[in-house]
Amino acid sequence: MFNKILVANRGEIACRVMRTAKAMGIATVAVYSDADARAPHVLMADERVRLGPAPAAQSYLDPELILAAAKATGADCIHPGYGFLSERESFARACADAGITFVGPPPAAIAAMGDKIESKKLARAAGVNVVPGFLGEIADTEEAVRIAADIGYPVMMKASAGGGGKGMRLAWSEQDVREGFEATKREGLASFGDDRVFIEKFIESPRHIEIQVLGDRHGTIVYLGERECSIQRRHQKVVEEAPSPFVTPDMRRAMGEQAVALARAVGYHSAGTVELIVSGADTTGQGFYFLEMNTRLQVEHPVTEMITGLDLVEQMIRVAAGEPLGFTQDDVRLDGWAIENRVYAEDPYRGFLPSTGRLVRYNPPKTSVRAGDAPIVRVDDGVTEGGEVSMFYDPMIAKLVTWAPTRDAAIDAQIAALDRFELSGVGNNLDFLSAIMQHPRFRAGALTTGFIAEEYPDGFAGAPADATLQRQLVAVAVIADLERSARAGGIDGQLGGAASPSTTRVVTLAGQSFAVSVDGYDGGALVHIDDAPPLDVVLRWRPSQRVVVARIDGDEVAVRIARRIGGWRLTTRGAAHDVRVLPAHVAPLTRHMIEKVPPDTSRLLLCPMPGLLTRLEVGAGDRVEAGQPLAVVEAMKMENILRAERPGVVATVHHAPGDSLAVDAVILEFE
Repeated sequence: MFNKILVANRGEIACRVMRTAKAMGIATVAVYSDADARAPHVLMADERVRLGPAPAAQSYLDPELILAAAKATGADCIHPGYGFLSERESFARACADAGITFVGPPPAAIAAMGDKIESKKLARAAGVNVVPGFLGEIADTEEAVRIAADIGYPVMMKASAGGGGKGMRLAWSEQDVREGFEATKREGLASFGDDRVFIEKFIESPRHIEIQVLGDRHGTIVYLGERECSIQRRHQKVVEEAPSPFVTPDMRRAMGEQAVALARAVGYHSAGTVELIVSGADTTGQGFYFLEMNTRLQVEHPVTEMITGLDLVEQMIRVAAGEPLGFTQDDVRLDGWAIENRVYAEDPYRGFLPSTGRLVRYNPPKTSVRAGDAPIVRVDDGVTEGGEVSMFYDPMIAKLVTWAPTRDAAIDAQIAALDRFELSGVGNNLDFLSAIMQHPRFRAGALTTGFIAEEYPDGFAGAPADATLQRQLVAVAVIADLERSARAGGIDGQLGGAASPSTTRVVTLAGQSFAVSVDGYDGGALVHIDDAPPLDVVLRWRPSQRVVVARIDGDEVAVRIARRIGGWRLTTRGAAHDVRVLPAHVAPLTRHMIEKVPPDTSRLLLCPMPGLLTRLEVGAGDRVEAGQPLAVVEAMKMENILRAERPGVVATVHHAPGDSLAVDAVILEFE
């Protein structure tokens, strides 16, 4: 077994690998860029080595720096995590040349499967179903247009070395190809150092299902069931679960055996994933097509670990050390259901724009371990309160994983955990994830990769609150407000006298007003809302609390709570609710308040996110039409095209390509 492992990565996956290494008694080495000097993975390691400046190309993507760190610290193996150098064949070979073990597959397998064009050719030769498309070199946009027309729209343009949702463009027409082909090439070059692009038929209403394979150096290869990864946005996975609610045992066997055959054909060992696109209309169990093989540990590996009981990182390390797996396919058992939600630094209320900044508050829900059939909560993260979400790296903050004996129970555990997740300082998608978990279509398992676009065509505005939840929120707000008033009344001079004994309030929520009164009793209160039967509420609130857990008529309700002028902001079940709570004699006076009118920004093109202005398509005096591209802003390694919302004439341009822009920076003005 190895003595010391260097983790050539950052964030949650670096912490994840180190936890297993430490449990195995292996010393750990962290590498870091200047942006990560105080990151959790750096503090967690036994040793640490600075690589260079924040940009990944000058730090985490420089193989010479990684190898120099390994040699300087005496590390005898390197785990690459995912992303960065994890699927770079030249890095695996360089490790071998340096006498350092690469914890992953052999270089030849990485080369065979890492090139998306060549891997499809290999899969086709091996008898694996592949999506119809053009797998040769595409010289320019004009050739791409001809190829797309021959295949038939819609088509998908993909960077040959792509992954993680980067370097992909869906084209429904010739115009989409002309606008997206060069952007796909640039994203591929920027993220993977390879600007080759291939084009294939886009299968509409598909499911994205992947098979986890694991092999040793002695010829044993097994598959560990499937993961359903159909809930995606811009080809980036958001929710993953294992097993899939769609896959039958026969279908699982067919997929698994084909995945193992493909892995065996390229001499694969270590952990890997064969990704498949599956026709949701197929009932034969054979309607699946090979997409690609990821020759690394997947982001979503925890759901497989939860249902198999295996530690995939440990298995990778043991395989790299030459140990046999010690089990066969017949020994693999799938137990229960696991769901993973990716918590991203993005704002779903503003079109999922990336968000950067400091984590003012970060307090994930409490984790748990297996105890019979009770639900399990697991949080994989690599951030801490006060840390910074940087524009240089992926916006994922954490992975929230739940396990339960059934799918419904695992979903319910996710909802409860999301309600308890405290996160502020950057935009985040906690509400959106909770809304997905509650969505009837998700709970029914009717999933496709178009789920988000189909169910939220006009964007996300929060999960709707039914009448029962609204009444619960009213009760929580009133009791918290009474507690606050009582505390203020006990502090000399806070209220100018004794606190009012009145427990009558007028509460405004979602445009509705409720008359509320409270009758307290030892240990709880009866909350009367209008003329409805009272709610029996047990709740204690303190000013320092950010999450309150109330028991209302026997049901447990967790609410993230924040004080607002004249009321409260209560966040639960996928939405934030502004609740105004006023004494009955004060409430009528609100009609005299002047409403603040937001400023008119219709003549301005604002930068929707922090990023780099890479292109400006217009100049002062130019006339533009609705939908015309105006500028391109790069953020989180993705190009974002800003378009005109209406016809107009450009009056003034405030920025030039190469400028770094803050959110809401004015790029240009119209007449």
